[in-house]
Amino acid sequence: MPKSYVFTEHGGPEVETFIDRPHPVAGPGQLVVEVRAAGVNPADWKRRAGFRPPGVAPVELPAVLGGEVAGVVAQVGEGVGGFAVGDSVFGNTVTGGYAEYTVLAAEVTAHKPDRLSFADAATLPIAAATAYDGVHQLGLPPGATLLITGVGGGVGVAAAQIARHVGLTVIGTASAGKKDFVESLGVIHVEPGPDVADRVQAAAPEGVDAVYDLVGGAALEEVAGVVADKSKLITAADRTTVARLGGAGVERARNRVVLDAVARLAADGVLNPFVTQTFPLEQAARALRTVEDGHARGKVVIEVTR
Repeated sequence: MPKSYVFTEHGGPEVETFIDRPHPVAGPGQLVVEVRAAGVNPADWKRRAGFRPPGVAPVELPAVLGGEVAGVVAQVGEGVGGFAVGDSVFGNTVTGGYAEYTVLAAEVTAHKPDRLSFADAATLPIAAATAYDGVHQLGLPPGATLLITGVGGGVGVAAAQIARHVGLTVIGTASAGKKDFVESLGVIHVEPGPDVADRVQAAAPEGVDAVYDLVGGAALEEVAGVVADKSKLITAADRTTVARLGGAGVERARNRVVLDAVARLAADGVLNPFVTQTFPLEQAARALRTVEDGHARGKVVIEVTR
């Protein structure tokens, strides 16, 4: 039976293990995919730890870790058009990503461009798509200035590249250790921490037109005042705090149109997913620890080989 890496209850790394699961079957509107690569994200360990956003149903245990993959279609469910067995695809998972086989919803699955690797494609459905949605939600004109908090993470790196591509000036908060990396993206680096708003304003003497927050909490509160129009204050990290401040959460499209768009950007070299570390499925625990411990720079990917 296919192998999957799961958590058996909510808790720390000690609740993770490999199990054999029955071969998945595609229901209506679904695809079964033979996984080639799976993206690793902070949301994976947070879900294992028991964090559940409002409105999201409890997980059924044991639950397979991971939410994004790239692979090859193995089965097409009833009512699905545009996909065939053998197609190379990527998308958001229904049944988890750290596995040899998984189920995808066809509506949030896209064809992988030939010139895009499976590893790169596997990083796009969550971080890159969230970045794309947020930048386009803000709708800033070319020449405007965007502040991205936590720009050194997966969503921030993608958002910075997309924003720069549409002609925005980007200022980003990130640790001193990520300064060179952030600046290589064409981003004006600002260290977070006390008086960060003063440093942002010094970096943008003509003002900041929007804030895309990826940290939440105090980090969001500290910079909220740099933008006057609170409709241009959005977050992918802390909807409670941003609502209190007069802003809004990122409105996720969660559709194939966005996946196709970010895939084109990646295939054309506009968007570099920055896959910096890959691990075989057998080392899924190491891959997740790398992200959970906060040591990852760029994206971490699990590669499934046969």
